[in-house]
Amino acid sequence: MKNPIIDYLAHNQFLTTLIVLALIWLAAELSGILIIIFISYIIMAALSPFADFLIKKRIPRILSVLIPYTTTIAVLVLLIFPLVPFFASQIEILFSNFPIYINQIAKTFNLDINVSNVDNVFQSDINTIGKNALSVTGKIFSGAFSMLAVFVISFYLMLQREMLKEQFIAFFPKKYQEKVLKTVAQIENKIGLWLRGQMILSFTIGFSTWAGLTLLGLPFALPLGLLAGILEIVPTIGPIISAVPAIIVALTISPGVALSVVIFYILLQMVENNILVPKIMQKAVGLNPIVVIIGVLIGSKFLGVLGALLAVPFIAMVLIIAKSFKSSN
Repeated sequence: MKNPIIDYLAHNQFLTTLIVLALIWLAAELSGILIIIFISYIIMAALSPFADFLIKKRIPRILSVLIPYTTTIAVLVLLIFPLVPFFASQIEILFSNFPIYINQIAKTFNLDINVSNVDNVFQSDINTIGKNALSVTGKIFSGAFSMLAVFVISFYLMLQREMLKEQFIAFFPKKYQEKVLKTVAQIENKIGLWLRGQMILSFTIGFSTWAGLTLLGLPFALPLGLLAGILEIVPTIGPIISAVPAIIVALTISPGVALSVVIFYILLQMVENNILVPKIMQKAVGLNPIVVIIGVLIGSKFLGVLGALLAVPFIAMVLIIAKSFKSSN
């Protein structure tokens, strides 16, 4: 049975074009809200397997949903949030000392570098990073209310997941409904795997970096490890960027230590690319590295750091929808 609305739009390209343009304009106007909803959906997809496991154990649905959410919030509030000021101060000290490090390196290798210019560049970059971070935070996560909104929305998305799916597929003709349900399930599975895998990978790389740099006797091993863990979320580019500050710090000690640090980061990347990523992330994403890099660059252009972080799950979702649409035709 044909859907009269879809049939009408298919034969009226002008009206269809107007509707598509209107939807694009609306999405641009509501971008902040849509991003919050997308982040909520990612969190729901990541936590849903734990809730499903509890539901299979015949625990009431409300409790099965509450347990993973309250556990996640407890970890954030009790363990992570209290450490943020300490880590932020350590990273600030690290970067504020960079002009001194550059000066030491220049003297060691007899390089002609204007230290005052370097100092101005670093101060400008630190201020720019701070402003960009505040800008993104202000637009997307404006205070505790938006953070709370993300968890509340994701909680209700999981609690009402089956009902919402039924309401969503009702917009499609009956012959496509089963296909749409499978596509939604694939998206939830892939995005959930991505977030869980990314958290494991970030923790593993952050901890390994801290441990390795500590053994090499490098100062600021803790903030450098934290930086490596955070930048691990940005595919391909992140690990390279995280190595640069460590090498600069190592050069202030001796060329031998710097060489050891370079070798350590190369070995860590080899272990990550050949062992960790195939086991943890390949099933989750499986995207072409070039596609990932382009997506990260485009995402960072529009939304800064947050855009770079959300690029991978967004691309994965779009590709699943495109493949599903192609197979249905």
